[in-house]
Amino acid sequence: MASMVVVQHKQPSSAVLSSSLSDFNGARLTASLQYKRKLWQPKGALSVTASSAKKILIMGGTRFIGLFLSRLLVKEGHQVTLFTRGKAPIAQQLPGEPDTDFADFSSKILHLKGDRKDFDFVKSSLSAEGFDVVYDINGREADEVEPILDALPNLEQYIYCSSAGVYLKTDCPPHFESDAVDPKSRHKGKLETESLLASRDVNWTSIRPVYIYGPLNYNPVEEWFFHRLKAGRPIPIPNSGLQITQLGHVKDLATAFVTVLGNEKASKEVFNIAGEKYVTFDGLAKACAKAAGFPEPEIIHYNPKEFDFGKKKPFPFRDQHFFASVEKAKSVLGWKPEFDLVEGLADSYNLDFGRGTYRKEADFSTDDIILGKSLVLQN
Repeated sequence: MASMVVVQHKQPSSAVLSSSLSDFNGARLTASLQYKRKLWQPKGALSVTASSAKKILIMGGTRFIGLFLSRLLVKEGHQVTLFTRGKAPIAQQLPGEPDTDFADFSSKILHLKGDRKDFDFVKSSLSAEGFDVVYDINGREADEVEPILDALPNLEQYIYCSSAGVYLKTDCPPHFESDAVDPKSRHKGKLETESLLASRDVNWTSIRPVYIYGPLNYNPVEEWFFHRLKAGRPIPIPNSGLQITQLGHVKDLATAFVTVLGNEKASKEVFNIAGEKYVTFDGLAKACAKAAGFPEPEIIHYNPKEFDFGKKKPFPFRDQHFFASVEKAKSVLGWKPEFDLVEGLADSYNLDFGRGTYRKEADFSTDDIILGKSLVLQN
């Protein structure tokens, strides 16, 4: 059986960049969280309270969202355990994180090693440990959630990371939480998980992000643009480039996850989380250039139907309007994004790509196909 272990690092890595915009542990964010805690401290029905330390389990937690969320929860005094297969380090220093903060986090974070698809192990290990709150960051299917609920009959709150991709395509955007959903969506597993949670006698909250960006992003969102800007290449964008989309910074998402903890207004509710403003594909390319200090890029528009890219993906976004309202989270939770788009992109660039770190190597093969043909739309 797995055991609880404290992961400690004797020697934190050397000093890293700091920035007022990107200091996730800085005064501005801390003060914001404390302010929200006073205003939206739950009363009445829910037993979990923001002011009390909780025994929290994060399913996943060693990549992107979980890295920033676990920092905030530990900083607020909760006992945090990550449930992972143990393939990635449990504690890794974030870009811009002071050595002292990393050492403190490393000394407190706990690990429960296992495979969440091993349902018998999940039931036995979780029931033996007992947890007050579960943050499910990497759950994709409902059958992965059921054994967790069975193992924790006294669970106070189940907080789930869903996706705005569950919405049915609409002619009247933005998407609201009450909008119709698509049972055939590629995120149907998340939709079925929300239905499971609603059917069980459990206090739950579901967060539906749109496109997430920020330092350590493992999806090629802003990185796709940064590679082309650094190489001085034109940026190929499908069709008119006026398609409207929406991004949300990972640190703002982590803050939203903490804001719903113990919040009676979040009980059995769904919230869209993203940036406040929308942006066109062309506008995003220009915003990436501005944030990273590159000249305004040359943009090439093309008709995707005129090309055969095989299995390769020539553009990192859905070729459609896709954005959601965050007014419910703002009005009900009092949550508000800290970053506007250019600030957030600058934070991502300065603490990640601009330091020479990225997840995927540049691949311009589809760009070359587009640029090498005459079937491009004129700007």
